[in-house]
Amino acid sequence: MSENNIVNQNAEQQESAPVAENTAAEATTATTNEPVEEQSAAAEPVAEAVAETTPAATEVKAAEPVAETIAAHDDFDWSIDKRNVSHYAAEEKAKYDKVYENTFVSIEDGEIVRGGVVALTKTDAVINIGFKSDGLISLNEFRDLASLKIGDDVEVMVVEKEDRQGHLHLSRKSARIYRAWERIVEVHKTGEVVTGTVTSKTKGGLIVDVFGMETFLPGSQIDVKPVTDYDQFVGKTMEFKVVKINETIKNAVVSHKALIESDIEAQRAEIISKLEKGQVLEGTVKNITDFGAFMDLGGLDGLLYITDISWGRISHPSEVLKLDQKLQVVVLDFDDDKRRISLGLKQLTPHPWDVLPEWIHEGATVKGKVVNIEDYGAFLEIQPGVEGLVHVSEITWANTPINAKEFFKLNDEHEAKVVTLDKDARKMSLSIKQLTEDPWSTIETKFPEGSKHKGLVKNITPYGVFVELEPGIGGMIHISDLSWLKRFNHPSEYTKVGEHIDVIILGIDKDNRKLQLGHKQLEEDPWNALEDTFATGSIHEGTVVRRDDKGAVVQLPYGLEGFAPARHLGKEDGKTISADETNQFMVIEFDRNEKRILLSHARVWEQAKIEEKEAAKKEARSEQDKARKAVKNIQSKVEKATLGDLGALAEIKEKLQKEEENKEQK
Repeated sequence: MSENNIVNQNAEQQESAPVAENTAAEATTATTNEPVEEQSAAAEPVAEAVAETTPAATEVKAAEPVAETIAAHDDFDWSIDKRNVSHYAAEEKAKYDKVYENTFVSIEDGEIVRGGVVALTKTDAVINIGFKSDGLISLNEFRDLASLKIGDDVEVMVVEKEDRQGHLHLSRKSARIYRAWERIVEVHKTGEVVTGTVTSKTKGGLIVDVFGMETFLPGSQIDVKPVTDYDQFVGKTMEFKVVKINETIKNAVVSHKALIESDIEAQRAEIISKLEKGQVLEGTVKNITDFGAFMDLGGLDGLLYITDISWGRISHPSEVLKLDQKLQVVVLDFDDDKRRISLGLKQLTPHPWDVLPEWIHEGATVKGKVVNIEDYGAFLEIQPGVEGLVHVSEITWANTPINAKEFFKLNDEHEAKVVTLDKDARKMSLSIKQLTEDPWSTIETKFPEGSKHKGLVKNITPYGVFVELEPGIGGMIHISDLSWLKRFNHPSEYTKVGEHIDVIILGIDKDNRKLQLGHKQLEEDPWNALEDTFATGSIHEGTVVRRDDKGAVVQLPYGLEGFAPARHLGKEDGKTISADETNQFMVIEFDRNEKRILLSHARVWEQAKIEEKEAAKKEARSEQDKARKAVKNIQSKVEKATLGDLGALAEIKEKLQKEEENKEQK
């Protein structure tokens, strides 16, 4: 668009020239492109002077004085700016502005437009989009177009219409990402399968180029099987499904596993539609767990539970199965909704109870392996799938309690006799003890009353000790029959399980299969012989072995124990006897029948005091007797007593009386 430039050579002078005031006359210099109106009727004509390049001032002297002073710039044309450019009228300016604006394209930041390549440099491409200026785009953004040339039409994004330097900022990469994101959003809605190239590995997965935009492929979405080596996929072109998008950060997650699962799902639906109970299929063991094995049936998984693997007991499926092993299995059940299939392996062979051998019958002797142990007995596997129960009551002829978990061990083999057999109910009871003769049938001859034997301690209870004399024969020693002299709070204080002990048969209960045993009866009762030794009033040295509020248990000679009540433990100095202290004790009671001895320490020193007093009295009486004898002797020698003799006798008598009184006071 052209502009009309009207040059006013004196414009700058008009703006900067000083005004000269004079009472006589005023000179004014001005050059305009329009006629100057007359300011006053009385003003004289003003000569016009044209200034060249150098400013000049022309002074005009008025012919005669004027009555009114005219301002210096009243004749200035204000339609001309200081650059000597004239302004258009409003209508004309609007017309030219419209013509100027129609020569440019109206664009906004972030808009996608098409432009032509008008020039190429070593580093950039010059793109014309019809704007007032062209834009530069780095050739790095055209790496996918090896044959880029002038005249090519490309799609770009307007990043900024005018940056800080006033340049148009365009980007082909941003335009491609924008278009790619539009397509990704669209295929996410439709579920369409897209093709992408794995460009690199990143933490937790891979980066995939889809439509020119980077997307994320998690490691868990690469394949249905776990993948550990991600590098093998870099550079590969694969098919994907867009499974997740984030509009805010323009991020997308793709999955290759989803395509595989959809194919597997189609195969699974086809297989399930043809499934029938009892159908035999071929499968491959793909995973083994504690509870069973998962089998691949050709796109569909089924579970072979541990109890359906073998008719016999197994502790873990790996005992029978191996990974990748191919097997024929039978369909036991399936669920269309949950897509679960239950498989069986043992069902392909007859049940062992249905083909039980003839040699397994009641009364037969069989051999089996311990496969399960319970409190009530153990199960022996005679052959795979055929088991019998040995009840605890059928282990031994003895009537003593037996713990099956102590008698049996898993996988141990035992012989047993078949007692009962029910093929319909598939149950069998076995007996170990019936393999031998019942020893209780001849108990009186082998273990008569009063006979002495050595037995093994099998069990200990608070009230006695169970002793086994031979397998199947045993009895109990009551806690009171362990010792004549000691009292035990628990039999374990005297003997332990596994030790041997000498016993004597006290009684036989053949009907209930019980023997009454004794141990202390092997020796004579020492209480009969010690009754005189520990007579009431006798004093013995003893040691306190236990002490409580009620009294103390005292260890006496010959292995006896006595009890001293608390009130009898006081010492002469006011203290009491403590535990582990040895001192003198007096027997205050001896009960042979109850096997009880009562003791007292206080009686010892109290008795000593009494005896001391008795000795003093006895000595005093002895002195008196001597004095009396002396008096009688004197009287017998003197026939007639004189007054002096009588006085002497009186003094002796008085002296003896005082001595006797003093002794009584003591």
